[in-house]
Amino acid sequence: MSAPTLFDQTPAAGLTTRPAAGPTPLVIGLDLSLTCTGVAGPGWSAVIRTKTRGDHRLAYLVAEIASYIKAADMVVMEGPSYGHGAMAGHEELAGLRVLVRMYCHRHRIPYGVVPPSSLKMFATGRGNATKGEVRSGVADRYGHHTEGVGRYDQADAYTAMAMGLHHLGYPLADVPERALRALDGCAWPEFVAVAA
Repeated sequence: MSAPTLFDQTPAAGLTTRPAAGPTPLVIGLDLSLTCTGVAGPGWSAVIRTKTRGDHRLAYLVAEIASYIKAADMVVMEGPSYGHGAMAGHEELAGLRVLVRMYCHRHRIPYGVVPPSSLKMFATGRGNATKGEVRSGVADRYGHHTEGVGRYDQADAYTAMAMGLHHLGYPLADVPERALRALDGCAWPEFVAVAA
């Protein structure tokens, strides 16, 4: 009898939750940015900063992000904010998202994409929460305090990671029912068993 070995890499609208059995999967959250990317896993967060431009910046960011996600069982990244007023660098930021997705695809790392309003809803119970409220929500619910430059990016990444673990059936903390509805608005990967 063959064991399940591979995951489908395509994010899907429907949720497919695996039961919480065995060791907790390694989920890494990302808040992608051209100047200060937030990265988080259970109990930790960090930022990746650069002042370079163009292709050098993208190459540097992808290499640094890869160093955090290369052993992940799933990556969860915050999606684009289409209503954001200042869209300077939007093409380059979209390119960064695609490069990270392609890294995940090539390395068979399932990934989910969380809309900004869903991330805010999960962290605070409100889809229009401020960055400070998301940061406070992470500190209050998970006891994880983000400080200094990139504190909001780290809080967003931590929330994305917590959403991924919750989706997989490994919640880091109790989450109010209202906030849990945010999981429905995300593009989660379909976990499809393939015979070896």
